Amino acid sequence: MNDFNRKVEEASARLNQTIAEVTARLEKESADLITHLNDQVVPKVREHSSKALRTAAEKMNELAEYMEKHTPVHK
Repeated sequence: MNDFNRKVEEASARLNQTIAEVTARLEKESADLITHLNDQVVPKVREHSSKALRTAAEKMNELAEYMEKHTPVHK
């Protein structure tokens, strides 16, 4: 029975070590992903969102001018 218990303890220790390594790697990868999102993705999204809003504002201004020119005045 001692041999069996030793093997179970060794297997358990190896499993715990593997889980610890995977956990550490996941934590590092998660931190790297968050850094990438904050440094690369978020600024691009903000930039493109701002451009889209400016374009929409220009188009709405053009539509307002068109409506003013082509709407008959009722008296």
